[in-house]
Formats: sequence, structure tokens, C-alpha cells
Amino acid sequence: MAYRPDLPLIVQSDKSLLLELGGPQADACRDALAPFCELLKSPEHVHTYRITPISIWNAASAGLSADDMVGALERYSRFDIPKNVLKDVRELHRRFGRLHLDRGPAERVPGLTLTADDPLLLDEVANHPLTKALVRRLPDETLGVLEEHRGEIKQALVRIGWPVEDRAGYVDGGPLRVELRETTTDGRPFGLRDYQAESVAAFWRDGGPLGGSGVIVLPCGAGKTVVGLGVMARCGRKTLVLTTNHTAVSQWRRELLTKTHLTEADVGEYTGVTKDVRPVTIATYQILTHRKSKTDEFTHFDLFQRNDWGLIVYDEVHLLPAPVFRLTAGIQATRRLGLTATLLREDGREVDVFSLIGPKRFEVPWKVLERRGYIAEAACTEVRIPLPRALRERYVMADRRGKFRLASENPAKLDALDLLLARHRGERVLVIGQYLDQLHETASRTGAPLITGETPPDERRRLYDGFRDGSIPVLIVSKVGNFAVDLPEAGVLVQLSGTFGSRQEEAQRLGRVLRPKEDGRGARFYSLVSRETTEEGFAQHRQLFLTEQGYAYEIVGADDPVDAAPEE
Repeated sequence: MAYRPDLPLIVQSDKSLLLELGGPQADACRDALAPFCELLKSPEHVHTYRITPISIWNAASAGLSADDMVGALERYSRFDIPKNVLKDVRELHRRFGRLHLDRGPAERVPGLTLTADDPLLLDEVANHPLTKALVRRLPDETLGVLEEHRGEIKQALVRIGWPVEDRAGYVDGGPLRVELRETTTDGRPFGLRDYQAESVAAFWRDGGPLGGSGVIVLPCGAGKTVVGLGVMARCGRKTLVLTTNHTAVSQWRRELLTKTHLTEADVGEYTGVTKDVRPVTIATYQILTHRKSKTDEFTHFDLFQRNDWGLIVYDEVHLLPAPVFRLTAGIQATRRLGLTATLLREDGREVDVFSLIGPKRFEVPWKVLERRGYIAEAACTEVRIPLPRALRERYVMADRRGKFRLASENPAKLDALDLLLARHRGERVLVIGQYLDQLHETASRTGAPLITGETPPDERRRLYDGFRDGSIPVLIVSKVGNFAVDLPEAGVLVQLSGTFGSRQEEAQRLGRVLRPKEDGRGARFYSLVSRETTEEGFAQHRQLFLTEQGYAYEIVGADDPVDAAPEE
């Protein structure tokens, strides 16, 4: 292949990829790489990607062929692609599905059977330290796996580089008729959007054993809950929904009652306040992981066994706590749907999401839905603010964690916030932060109400409703506002501080303002960052995922942050 200087991509032999921005084909190249590559760095002009086994296997499970991947690399590569990269892409892709997990005939092989296209591959599994205790040889030269080891063997096989295709099927669970309404209870037309219907079909796969488990990745504001309703209607079974907090429980309940024909008698809540198990039960991760002490059993784990669930929905699956991972390993015979805006986990447990919940079944890039008008166009701005000299003297003497907190709680940020609130007067503004002292001071200074983890559910509901109807134009929230807060009227978000370099938190927070606005106005996302501090480095890492999705951060100084978003 000849040298093509007009193309944006450089593919290197270590399977890293460099994408130069600014050229006419850069955006198309980014969209082509996103399904099977992992973004590593995203400074202003050159983005760095990496091809990994999990990125290839997720793409393979969604139906992307090795030819599709190689074709994308060849279409945009400036130089000849190293032959080892092309070979590795094809080899990694070929590994997906060479092992199959099936249900053996009950009269002959109790439990599950593991088969392969090559007997030597089964020999490798039977003798590998991570898998040999989980399998037993059978007379027909397959391997037997006990039902209770279904999750463990899938985890172990991914770790040794042989992802298994699970075809063992599922228990039916109790029947439950779930019908979607054509008109919501408040009179609005309702139906699945095209991409929502596609995601349901990709998950369900005609109800066969290859469907029924996996993850749907859609931007915040794109209707992941509606996808969950669509899957429930297609499944027609009793359902357990797990989500992040009491507000999310209330929102799931509202969506179920307004957009399906389920009644109050069909939908129960299982939280710290109410423990009501119904055909559809919505619970929080917190209640599932509750225990009296570290040496005690988890108090409410029996919820998984308390009803004959046919489907478990894991909302915000990228936040799945480690104990729930362990429990999920033992319930692989129940259909499992993961919903998220990003599969990124800062603890690196994407592998466990892949093996225990299921592979990524469907994803739509954020910018694609923005172009189609399903989510709002967003402008992202990082406002860099000097650290006052008195605080700088404390900063230089602090340890790493102390430095970050001093930078995060920089009091000069509140001056910048005053300017931004004046700039966006008349709009609905969310202010979000990590540290309660900072948030209480912000509430005192601005007069805006504050929601934290200590705010009672009824008070939260009142404040959210006031924000929705416009009687509360500015609302301050702690990190409880990161997830599952349905505030479509929010058009501006100001981030005072965050959880170190959490990419998924950055994505969740931008998602708070991505619901399309009735007047067509775009969304504004401001991140306030202390200049020449460790917070700058963490901010750059936080922005990685959104940069991959096509969002660019303008960086401005604190002297005039209002110019970061010109008047329309």
C-alpha cells in the first residue's frame, strides 16, 4: 500500500494507533475505530488507541467481522499496516466462540458440557491451573461443568484468552405479561425509537440460547430505561431491576407505570425504606451489599432467590459492586441485561462484565444520536482557575491526596461560578461536586437548594420536581446526582469537583444535560479546574471517554469564563 499522507491513522506494531485530528476523515475514522479499539489518550491533536482482546471480543459478539476491523484500519491508515497487527486482529477474533458451553442431555450428562473445535484446546482447558478444578472429562471427549460453576468457568476462560460462547440457555422464570403503551398515562405518544428497537433485538436474538445476556451501551439521555422496558416486554417474565439509588428506583417505577400496562400491584420496591417483592421488583445495589459487619453474610442476597425471576436488569452496570459480581457468577441461568453509557471501569473489571453479564450486544456513538437530534448538542469547557497564594503555600506541603482536595475545593471556583450563573440566568443549571463542605458553602453563597446522600427521599423528589417545573432554576447536587436523575430541562451543568480521574463519572455528569430541549437549545458543560495543580492531570484523564465520543473541551482562563460559550 502506498504512502497516503492525507489519511489520519498510523497503526503501529505494538497494536497502538495514532489518530491525527483536524483532517476531513478524522471523524469518520474515529467512529470506525470506536467499536473495536480502546482509547488511551486524547490531547488536542493526536489521539492514541489500543487494540485489546476484550475490545475485539466485544466487537465480535456484536457481529463485527475480522474483515470489518481490518477494512477500517486499511481504509484510514497512512502507512502500510504492520502484518503482525493484521494477523493478531484476525487471531483474536477467531478465538471468540471456538469454545462452546451447552446444556448436556439430562439423562446422560447432568450439568453443562464444554466443547471445542479442536480436542487440544479442551486439553489446554483441562490442564490449565485456572480451569482444571472447574471441569471434568466426559466419555465423549467433552468437558463437564457443574451448573454452579457456570460463571466461574466463563471468568477463568476469558482470563486465559479463550472466551466461551455460552449456549446453555436459561430458566424460564415466572410468566409476566408486559405490554408497552402506545400513549403514556399523561397522553404523550410512546414507542421505541429505531435504535432502541435494534438494541432490544440484538440482546434478545429471537429468544434463542445465544441471546438473553449482554450489555446495551447508549448515551445518557438516549433512553436506556426504555430499552429495559422493551426487553421486559419481549421476555415476558418476572423481572428484578437493580439500580444505583432511591431516586433511580422511583424513576424506574414511574417509567414502568406510565409506559407499560403494569399496575401498582405488579411493581414493588426493595430499598432501605421499603421491602416489597412483586412480579417486577426494583432494588438498589446498596441494599444488596448491606451487612452488619465485614464478617457477616450479606443480609439481602436472598432477594435473588426469593422469586422465580426470568430476567435481571443491571442498571448502570459499569458501577456493579464486587459482591454483586460474585453473586452474579452463581446465577448464570437467569437472563441478564446490563445498561450503561460506558463500559469503562476504573478498577479494570470490564472483563468480569463481559464474562458474567455478557458481551456488548449493541452500542451507538454519542455523536451519531446527537446528529439525529435524539440527544442535545453539547459544548464542553474546562475553566482553569488560579489557586490563591495562601492556599498554594498549603498545597506545596500536602501529600498527594491532600493536594487534590485543596485544588478541588479552591474557593476561587465560587467566583467563577458566580459569573457562570449570571451568564446563564434564566436557564436551568445543575451544580455538582464531590465534597460536602464545598457544596454547603456553595448553597449558602448562591441561595440554591442542595441535595446530598442525607436528603430524605421525599425532599429530593420535591426539589427535583421544583427544578423540572422551573420554580427552582439552580440546583446543587452531590455525587448522588451522577446517576439516573431524569431532568430533561437541565441545560447547563457546572462541575466544581469530581472523583479523581474517573472517566465514567465525567460521562455520567455530561449526560445530566443531554436530554433534547424543547426550544432546540444546546447543552453546556463546565468543569472548574485549579491551574498548575494535580487536578489538571486528573481532569485530562476524566475527559478521555468523552473525547473518544467526539466531544472537544475548550480550555479557558478564569478571567472571563463566560466567553467559553458564546451567545447563540
